[in-house]
Amino acid sequence: MTTPRFTTVGIVGTGAMGRGIAQIAAQAGSAVLLFDTQADAIAKARDALGAQWDKLADKGRLDPAQATAHKARLRPAASLAELAGCDLVVEAIVERLDVKKALFAELEGIVQPAAVLASNTSSLSVTAIAAGLKRPERFAGYHFFNPVPLMKVVEVIAGLKTSPDTCAALTDYARQMGHTPVQAADTPGFVVNHAGRGYGTEALRIVSEGVADFATIDRILKDQVGFRLGPFELFDLTALDVSHPVMESIYRQYYDEPRYRPSVITAQRLAGGVVGRKSGEGFYKYVDGAAQMAPEPPVPQVAELPPVWVSPRAARRAELLQLLKDLGAKIETGPSPSMHALTLVAPLGFDVTTVAVVERLDPARTIGIDLLVDDKATRRRVLATNPATRSDMRDAAHALFSRDGKAVSVVRDSGGFVTQRVVATIVNIASDMCQQRVCSPRDLETAVTLGLGYPLGPLAMGDKFGPANVLEVLFNLQTVYGDPRYRPSPWLRRRGAIGLSLLHEES
Repeated sequence: MTTPRFTTVGIVGTGAMGRGIAQIAAQAGSAVLLFDTQADAIAKARDALGAQWDKLADKGRLDPAQATAHKARLRPAASLAELAGCDLVVEAIVERLDVKKALFAELEGIVQPAAVLASNTSSLSVTAIAAGLKRPERFAGYHFFNPVPLMKVVEVIAGLKTSPDTCAALTDYARQMGHTPVQAADTPGFVVNHAGRGYGTEALRIVSEGVADFATIDRILKDQVGFRLGPFELFDLTALDVSHPVMESIYRQYYDEPRYRPSVITAQRLAGGVVGRKSGEGFYKYVDGAAQMAPEPPVPQVAELPPVWVSPRAARRAELLQLLKDLGAKIETGPSPSMHALTLVAPLGFDVTTVAVVERLDPARTIGIDLLVDDKATRRRVLATNPATRSDMRDAAHALFSRDGKAVSVVRDSGGFVTQRVVATIVNIASDMCQQRVCSPRDLETAVTLGLGYPLGPLAMGDKFGPANVLEVLFNLQTVYGDPRYRPSPWLRRRGAIGLSLLHEES
C-alpha cells in the first residue's frame, strides 16, 4: 500500500458523514482518531465500521486481513487534545458557523503548525469559517457526499487565504482514498449544490403553474432525458428538511438571485412534516419503502383520426413529418390546415397559445409537441394543449402518437415544455458557474455526473441538445414570462453563437 499523504487523520464528529470519511481514510492506510462530544457515538461508529468491513470480508469482497488492519487503524480520542499529533483534522459537525469557528480556533492551538485543518461544510463560506485563524493558509473546505464510500466525488474548496499547497495535499489524498477531487471556488453551494439548483427548482415552478402533476414531470424527465430519478423522487429521497434549507441558503447568499428562487410548495410541505421517504410521505406516499405512484392515464380510444397539418415553423419539422408517416397519419401539405385538421406546432420556449395566435392557427385544433430531443432517443413523447384545445383533438393527438407503443404525456400549456425548461435552466446555471469561474468546465462535468448522478454533465447536455436550441428556449421563455431567471449566461451566449465544440474549453 502506498504511504498515505496524511499518516494520522483526526475526525471530529462521528455521524454519517464523519463515519464515512473515517472509513475511506482508514482504507487508504491512515491512522484515524475519532472524536465526538458524545463518547458513546465513537464506540457506535467503530462498531458499525467494523461490522461493515467484516460483512465485506464474509462476502469475499475484502481480504479478512485487510478488514482486521482497517479496524486496527480506528482509535478513539477522549478529547480534542489527543488530536495533537494529527497531520490532518477533518470536521463533520453541525452546520453552524459559530460552532465551526470555535472548534477550529481550539484545534489550531492543539495541532502542529504544519497540520491541515478541513471542514466538510456543504453550505458555509470557507473564508468565513477560517476568519480569525492564525494560519488560514492551512485551512480548506473538504466536502464529501453521503454516503461517503459510494459517492466518489469530493470538493476541495480554497478560502480567500488558503495556500495552493494545502489544496494540492487534500487533492492527492482524495485520490488515495479512491475519490475524484474537484476544485471549487468559495462560493455559495460550491459546485454540486450550486449546479443542482436547476433541476428541482424549475420542476417546482412547472408544477406550481399547473402544467402537470409530480408523477408526470418525473416520468417525462426520466424518459426524455435519462435522469435516474425524477426531481420529486429525488426530493423525497434527500428529504425536504435537507433540500429546502439548501435552496433558501443559496438563494439568500446570492442576494436573491432569481435563478435560485425557492418554492412555497416545499416550504409548506416542510412545515407540515411531509418531508419525504423517511417520514412515509412526501410528494409520494410510501408503503414498505416503495413510492405509491398513480398509474398513467390510458390511451384514448378514437374511432377515426383526423388529418394532420404541421406548422412550417415547427422544430425538427422534417423528422416530425417522417414520424407522422411512420405512424400512418394522413398528412395535409397545403399552405394552411383544412377546417378538420389536427394542427401541430413544435415551439422552443414559446407556449402553444402564442404560437397559434402568431401563426393565425385555430387554437381549438392546435396541439404542441416537444421536439427538443430527437424522438428516436426518447422513451416518451410530450404533447401540450392550450386553453382552447378541443378534447377530441387532444385525444386524437394522444392516440396518434401512441400508435407505436411509445408512452405519451399530455400537459397543459406553458412557456416551454417540461424538458425544455429544465434542461435550459440546468445548462444556463452551469454556464453561469463557468462565467463566474466557480470551477473549471471539466471539474463541473465531473462533479455533476458523480455527485448528482445526471446522465450527462450539464455542458455535455448543452452539446447534445444544441446551445443554439437552449438559447432559443431561454430567450423565448424570457419573452413569455418576463422573468430574469431565464436570462442567458454570457458564457453560454458566446459559445452558443460560435458552436458546440467550444463548450468544453477551459477559458
